[in-house]
Amino acid sequence: QVQLVESEGGLVQAGGSLRLSCAVSDRTFSWYSMGWFRQAPGKEREFVGNINWRGGTTYYTNSVKGRFTISRDNAKNAVYLQMNSLKPEDTAVYYCAVDSAGTGYDYWGQGTQVTVSS
Repeated sequence: QVQLVESEGGLVQAGGSLRLSCAVSDRTFSWYSMGWFRQAPGKEREFVGNINWRGGTTYYTNSVKGRFTISRDNAKNAVYLQMNSLKPEDTAVYYCAVDSAGTGYDYWGQGTQVTVSS
């Protein structure tokens, strides 16, 4: 069973920055693609971005391109989401997820709240 533990989110003013981390328990973490998702109140969960197992390829949804950066440290079994130039519409619960078999995200973190005030 793969376990994912996200760092605490927080409250930040618009224009500010926040970095989330996600620690993964599995020793084979370095083989997995990792993704970040978010869910705002009253909305469906949406894809934010992902990173391949080598860390060389990332992909972002349009609304966060140029502001968010995903990275990973395979030696630490961790993936990160650096969020800059935050906007109130970025307010959501953020989740990290593992694609362990290349067939979709099958393990999820517990979620962490990020609130951006205007």
